[in-house]
Amino acid sequence: MSKFTKTAFATTLGASLMLTSIVPAVKAEQAGPDVSNWAIETLNEGEKFGIFPLEWYYEDFQTAISQERLNSLIELTEKKIASLELTKNTAFTPAVVKGDNTRGDVINRLYNIVAQYEVGAGTDAVKYLQERTVLRGSEKGLMLEEAATTQHAVIFAIRLIQDTYEQANAGSKGVAWVVADEDTTIYLLGSIHLGVPDLYPMHKKLTNAFNDSQGLFVEANIIDPNGMEYYMEKAIYEEGKTIKEDISEETFTKLEKVADKLGMPMEEVVTMKPWLLANNFSLSAMEGAFGLTIEEMSMHGVDMQFLLGAYLQQKPIYELEGINAQVDMFEGISKEAQEESLAAVLDSILEPAVQTEEDIALLSDWFMNWKIGDVENFAKSLEEMEGEDTEYSNMLFGQRDEDMAKSIIEVLETEPGKFFVVVGAGHFLVDKNIRYHLEQSGYKVTPFFE
Repeated sequence: MSKFTKTAFATTLGASLMLTSIVPAVKAEQAGPDVSNWAIETLNEGEKFGIFPLEWYYEDFQTAISQERLNSLIELTEKKIASLELTKNTAFTPAVVKGDNTRGDVINRLYNIVAQYEVGAGTDAVKYLQERTVLRGSEKGLMLEEAATTQHAVIFAIRLIQDTYEQANAGSKGVAWVVADEDTTIYLLGSIHLGVPDLYPMHKKLTNAFNDSQGLFVEANIIDPNGMEYYMEKAIYEEGKTIKEDISEETFTKLEKVADKLGMPMEEVVTMKPWLLANNFSLSAMEGAFGLTIEEMSMHGVDMQFLLGAYLQQKPIYELEGINAQVDMFEGISKEAQEESLAAVLDSILEPAVQTEEDIALLSDWFMNWKIGDVENFAKSLEEMEGEDTEYSNMLFGQRDEDMAKSIIEVLETEPGKFFVVVGAGHFLVDKNIRYHLEQSGYKVTPFFE
């Protein structure tokens, strides 16, 4: 594997803490979108589909959709549904499209996307999409002659994709299991911390299990702003001290070159500890790999999907570790190991490997294996990345898996009901993982999709 691919895998498999430096910035940029309350939950899922840019939220989202926007939305929605490779409907007759961008016209255009396949769409666009609850209307009726706002059109497209995937029994399955006793059921989902639109939508069975659960467990609640205070307190040197005191002159010289290359002021860089810089710099290996920024890939992460879903559903969020505990783990790494990790990342930036087609294909296959629920091949990629034991890899797994398993067992023993757990996929797949410890304690862990 090339240096690029190894860094990308390490980033995607690493601790969720790596995202905490990104998420607050993303949230700050997205303050105050012009979105109706009733639409928020649907938009939260649909914005992961890759059919519209988030910038639309901040400009004319509640006014009549432009032709350019509608054409783009229709094109990307058609592409998303075409990826299902459904059987074509040879008797398909398209609904008439006037091009006036009314709600009715948008409905006809969306109907023409799906009715070309064998989905039982009939010949009446409005009737079919009402039956499928894509078109719902309000106390004012269906308002088919009114101009469609960008929000209307986007919501219709999202619902169409969700419904069509559900009919096709499609959607991402992830790597998932179930553990239960007499009165408690816990769904276990292995997450990818950085994602791409191809991972969405999730399979309906998975989202139903989440919706039916009374609480979400994660490694750390990375959308909780309270965790950032401790993070920044520990990740930044106290006044009067800098990173120069903790790394060699050779590594510091490399750091200066990288800071210059990335346009980062050294007076700020030197205040950051080696583990923070290593985490932040390692993310740059993924920048643009799938036509997405790092911020976009973090928002497509599986953890983020379920965290935001729990927040919107007002579902309790419980931490198996917490940001403070993860910060302490990084703080506990020896200075030598921290410098070794930082130096490796700096070398990858100063001597970048070419992002070959093979690299991208390998990562695409990795995402695809998660999407189709191919645990065996997904685990092989993880095994390839494990390599030799290091202080860093031992921190990421091992004791953490045992501790998280103990917390899950406590829930099984004391809390009746249904719960949903989302942690990094590696914690279910490495040697002596969470599943191993659950089974050692007498619990049967079964695949979620059988």
